[in-house]
Amino acid sequence: RDLWAPCPGEPEGFSSFYGRLRHFLDVIDPRTLFVSEQRLNESVNLLEHFKNGTLPSNVTNSQAPLMILMNLQAIIHPDTGAKIFMPFRMSGYIPFGTPVVVGLLLPNQTLASTVFWQCLNQSHNACVNYSNRNASQPTTGSQFILGYTGAVTSAVSIAVGLSIFVQKAQSFRPATRLLVQRFIPFPAVACANVCNVVLMRHTELEEGVSVMDEEGRVVGISRIAARHALVETALTRVVLPMPILVLPPIVMALLERLPLLQRNRRLVLPVHALVCLSAFSLALPVAISLFPQQSQIRTSEVEPEIAAATDCKILTYNKGL
Repeated sequence: RDLWAPCPGEPEGFSSFYGRLRHFLDVIDPRTLFVSEQRLNESVNLLEHFKNGTLPSNVTNSQAPLMILMNLQAIIHPDTGAKIFMPFRMSGYIPFGTPVVVGLLLPNQTLASTVFWQCLNQSHNACVNYSNRNASQPTTGSQFILGYTGAVTSAVSIAVGLSIFVQKAQSFRPATRLLVQRFIPFPAVACANVCNVVLMRHTELEEGVSVMDEEGRVVGISRIAARHALVETALTRVVLPMPILVLPPIVMALLERLPLLQRNRRLVLPVHALVCLSAFSLALPVAISLFPQQSQIRTSEVEPEIAAATDCKILTYNKGL
């Protein structure tokens, strides 16, 4: 667990938004997708040297935590110690998720295309939520399938319902209807993201999550801490699509008026993809930096039996990402 404790290399620490933002910019760095097995093993060994105070002479105490975090926390799950499948890591969220975002924001969506892109988006989100959950308690295959089905169904239902409403609304002019349709993905995705998190991680609410004292020892399994974890994660999933699904339609509506794009319609899709990529790159680190991954809760707020088992005032748990 020491690997995910506050890092001396972060000048602001994890207690500030700026410190967490700097940290998560390393975690989502796509370069970590290409870290070799040898480099990963070297990082594990470096961590052991750092804990034992036997770092090589060419590595300083302030450099080591940042080097370790960049290579390990982006790849290895803090609870299971297992490697996260590449497309479902936070460092893979942007490169693997951007094509889906572009598809969600394509103009003139049909019913079939809306269903397809929403299904694809929520499938990716479900796997990311599952892979980055608090895994201190096991999740069965049937629980995963139930959560996945509910998440995808909710997303498609909301998106299709909003699309039908806009198409049938008589008060909208054609230009207004087209603009409104471009913004439909945001409420659909935001609502579905919350459902996705809750459904994919509902076992945490039922089973609870491990809470630890200041020494990293597990003192109990708390459902109250699990509720805190899911609420914080759900809030990040509401904030995440805001710039991704709101800014690109505004920017593209302005850019498409430029003579260059009016003369060369083939440039619209590449420009659209670039705008989505920029918004995604901005939104992801900001959203996941709202709360620390290793969150804290007052001992007085958890279950009485857990509070009675420790003298610590503050307990720590893995919120997940």
